[in-house]
Amino acid sequence: MLNEERVILMTKLASYEANDGKKNIAIGNFFRSDYIGWQVLKSIISATIAFVVVFAMYIFYDFEIFMMDIYKMDLLEFGKNVLLLYAVVVGGYAVISYIVYAYRYSKARKSLKLYYMNLRKLSNMYSNK
Repeated sequence: MLNEERVILMTKLASYEANDGKKNIAIGNFFRSDYIGWQVLKSIISATIAFVVVFAMYIFYDFEIFMMDIYKMDLLEFGKNVLLLYAVVVGGYAVISYIVYAYRYSKARKSLKLYYMNLRKLSNMYSNK
């Protein structure tokens, strides 16, 4: 005879595994610092690529004017300004990424904790049969 409570719990667990569970289990396989560090590193690389693309578009938009003004400008000061802007953009993006991925990790761990608690509950239902 089927135990209705067991069937409901098994359906709930299967639904979790099919949807959010895949992502959360993948996140749960990492230590907190490893997961967040890896995600922030990927974000820094993405921000660097985006900064280079946007900066190149800015330079090439008025390339003729830029080439005429290059002899008049202080190149060392221009380089310092570009590096400062790069540091601000990438630093800000890294901080935001850290906050977002730390939140995602804690949310996934809480969800996995509930999932494993339900698995133990299901296991106890079978052992108490």
